[in-house]
Amino acid sequence: MGFETLLGNERLKDNLTGSLRRGHISHFYLISGPAGSGRHTLAKLLAAAILCREPDAPCLHCRVCRKVLDGNHPDFITVDDPEKKTVPVDLIRQARADIFVRPNESDHKIYLFPRAQDMGLPGQNALLKVLEEPPEYGVFLLITDNPERLLPTVRSRCTELTLQPLPDRTLLWELRQRFPKADEETLRAAATAAGGFLGQAEKLLSDGFQLPPQTQALARALADSDSMGVLQVLTPLEKWNRDALIPLTQSWGQLLESALVCRAGGSAVNPAARELARHRTGQDLHDALLAVQKATEYLQANVSPAAVCGYLLWALGRGGPIEN
Repeated sequence: MGFETLLGNERLKDNLTGSLRRGHISHFYLISGPAGSGRHTLAKLLAAAILCREPDAPCLHCRVCRKVLDGNHPDFITVDDPEKKTVPVDLIRQARADIFVRPNESDHKIYLFPRAQDMGLPGQNALLKVLEEPPEYGVFLLITDNPERLLPTVRSRCTELTLQPLPDRTLLWELRQRFPKADEETLRAAATAAGGFLGQAEKLLSDGFQLPPQTQALARALADSDSMGVLQVLTPLEKWNRDALIPLTQSWGQLLESALVCRAGGSAVNPAARELARHRTGQDLHDALLAVQKATEYLQANVSPAAVCGYLLWALGRGGPIEN
């Protein structure tokens, strides 16, 4: 079956495969785990397995599987409005009514709730009415990063599928394939910081290798105690829009936090953070972090970018070479 495309979670996949082969399809599945754990991958594979008509479902090659994976199968329906903080209760009521319309092409009709924890009490109560007596062809896939935010009466009706962290060996092998230019120290730091979840490790590595040029330049200047380098970074930023400058100073704070963790014996995904930790003392990094955080606060309080850059030049560019 196609569940092998989901990394790790062997016991979950074996149990799910055996259940489906015996024809045991639950009306309600609760798929839980943190961001990057594979929840959405599992939901699509499960939907494909239920709708696929090949002997070894999900085959991932037939027309049905391809339509599910591409998100355009008429009997695989997503219930959400990403622009809303809470899933609108009207959408849930519409799904509740629509489920009593028989499937278009398949033997089952599947409703995916990608933010089950954001349904709110009215939405969960609306869903509960159909959970109590669903039609025989109806299947609900609820994805959540926090099962505790669901009503006990909702959870009690669900088959819970909880995704687990990947073994270190599996995660590191996968990261080596996806980030061939990253050194081993960086990969191991990402695996540790992500808690064993591939999606989180990928995001850390992607973010780490996509530092803005101003951040890269500032990191080099601080590592070398180069006051002129700090000046060259900050001078053009005096003309920046305040709203554009705030995310940049926030990224500087994150970099300095990572360097502090590394200096204290932890691991840092970003090579620039490790370089800072090697060349500056913990006190230096702490002082720089406070300065950058203060600069962000000034910007949020409508202080002009020119004044903030002047403050940062004084705070960051005044130090001389530091001995380890």
